[in-house]
Amino acid sequence: MNKLRFLTAGESHGKGLTGILEGIPAGLLLSSEDIDKELKKRQAGYGRGGRMKIESDHAEIISGVRWGKTIGSPISLLIENKDWKNWEQGMSSDSRHEGSIDAVTRPRPGHADLAGALKYGHKDIRNILERSSARETAMRVAIGAVAKKFLSEFGINIGSYVIQIGSVKISNFKFEISNSEEIFIMTENSSVRCPDEEASKKMMALIDTASKNGDTLGGIFEVVATGLPIGLGSHIQWDKRLDGQLAQAMMGIQAIKGVEIGTGFGMSERFGSEVMDEIFYEKAMGKRQETIGFYRETNHAGGIEGGMTNGMPVIIRAAMKPIPTLRKPLRSVDIITKEPFEAAYERSDTCAVPAAAVIGEAMTALVIADALIEKFGGDSMEETKRNAAGYLEHLKNF
Repeated sequence: MNKLRFLTAGESHGKGLTGILEGIPAGLLLSSEDIDKELKKRQAGYGRGGRMKIESDHAEIISGVRWGKTIGSPISLLIENKDWKNWEQGMSSDSRHEGSIDAVTRPRPGHADLAGALKYGHKDIRNILERSSARETAMRVAIGAVAKKFLSEFGINIGSYVIQIGSVKISNFKFEISNSEEIFIMTENSSVRCPDEEASKKMMALIDTASKNGDTLGGIFEVVATGLPIGLGSHIQWDKRLDGQLAQAMMGIQAIKGVEIGTGFGMSERFGSEVMDEIFYEKAMGKRQETIGFYRETNHAGGIEGGMTNGMPVIIRAAMKPIPTLRKPLRSVDIITKEPFEAAYERSDTCAVPAAAVIGEAMTALVIADALIEKFGGDSMEETKRNAAGYLEHLKNF
């Protein structure tokens, strides 16, 4: 069975981040530029911290691509950390440098610090915070960029936008395919990746207030995937359900605390007759050429029913908590002395919701690319496209 899988490695202040992506068919056109444009999106956003002024991420393709095309073998990527020069001894793998910097012994509330130190038996919390840092997501975005390029060959596109930061929300907003191009243009032109100009201004003002107070902000973003065929994912086992896989992928992003598909939690407040997406059918000679065959006029299900895509856009909403690293530190307890202290401060952002949305795109792309590869198989792009075309013809003639 064809399968897409990936791994990342690396620490926040180590030499760099590495990633391996296995399962992309041979023959996909791919360059570092395809990846770097996604990395640039991740680094942007109003409210980002000092690290973004140091790093300008570039993904070097180490293997799996020859002369601009994938060759079917694992794709490995490298993103160097420019800040490594300041940490060569502090993050060295050589035992001679042990103790060259002070141990971190004050766990920060809201981080993996305390649980990780206790779990792995570390007296220096840096052994935890370096890997649990959101810096790791740069590689996930890089690997996700490959998945996005693969999906685009099948007419599947993935985008995102921010709908809330702190208490500021977009009002009366609903994604529609008919206005998707306008939504994504406005999103890319917004410093907070919000398609509402007035809301963007209010979000930025709130971020300024939080920064002045030494505080942080969370928010909510949506990821949308369009052009999906009916039938990706499966109902036959719990772990094959596409919505379950997407939820796990989103919850695996640092600081994400809630996920919903489509209307999600809003369905619990309404009658069933109000939230089920009625089914219609129209032949090819009809006026709705873009929805030939079975279609829906609403999308409360968020494009997934019974763990499978139903032909509508997949819409995922994720809630990000405020970043727990505060310049106005919270109370904590030293893991060695057990004495109370103010939690240690590591360089951080005031708000990273816009960046989290880009990471959400990457994770969505990886899950959907995996489902597509599992559905259509193929060792080459030509074979995979041929299999997909045969299935789409089957759906058209059903």
